Amino acid sequence: MTATPPRAGNWFTRGGWWFFVHLLSLGLLLPVPLAHAAVRTRRAVYAALTVGSVVLVASTFALNRASDRTPDGQFYGVASTLSTLGLVTLLLGGLVLLILIRPRVFDRPAGTPAGWDRPPPDPAIAAALAARERRTEARRLAAEDPLLARELRIGRPDLARTYDDGGLVDLNTAPGPVIARTLGIAPVHAERIVTCRTAAGRFAAVEDVFAWADLPYEVWDQVRDRAVVVGR
Repeated sequence: MTATPPRAGNWFTRGGWWFFVHLLSLGLLLPVPLAHAAVRTRRAVYAALTVGSVVLVASTFALNRASDRTPDGQFYGVASTLSTLGLVTLLLGGLVLLILIRPRVFDRPAGTPAGWDRPPPDPAIAAALAARERRTEARRLAAEDPLLARELRIGRPDLARTYDDGGLVDLNTAPGPVIARTLGIAPVHAERIVTCRTAAGRFAAVEDVFAWADLPYEVWDQVRDRAVVVGR
């Protein structure tokens, strides 16, 4: 099982910026955080709130333009009152609304796993990470219980088995072609590994192969990733 990475971010990036946008615009940009909530959650209710806030902003502007004015520029009349009410509703009502919906958009609901609000991982990446975890576990098993490791045929993809070691190859027992195929190295390098193994008897650790078999540096990471040595 792969570990789920912790969610990144802080208060500001996880919705705090909503309040800066809202307050600095005196509520006139309320549709912006609401639209962000709708896109992030893909919930129709937030899309409806976004549309409603846009209508309210447009209506407020329209009422303001239609308001009666005194000779000295003061607004009065029903349109002016409604325009002021719209501004108050946008500013105060919008602030309350953002406070209420922010936890629903950014906080993890009870019973859901960490990282619930992230896009699902790419299946290929998830499979590769899972295989890496299995290789780590198989290496641990090979180091702690070599007898069981041999019984499970860890590092021997050429033999019939039911245990999935994540794609390891045992440098101490696997044939050259299997080593080449599993590690993704040239057959000549794999045969050099077999020759050194035969001369030395066995490798005590994967790192031994780099000194004994004189492998090119560019294949070292491939060997470290896929190789294991199972004791006798």
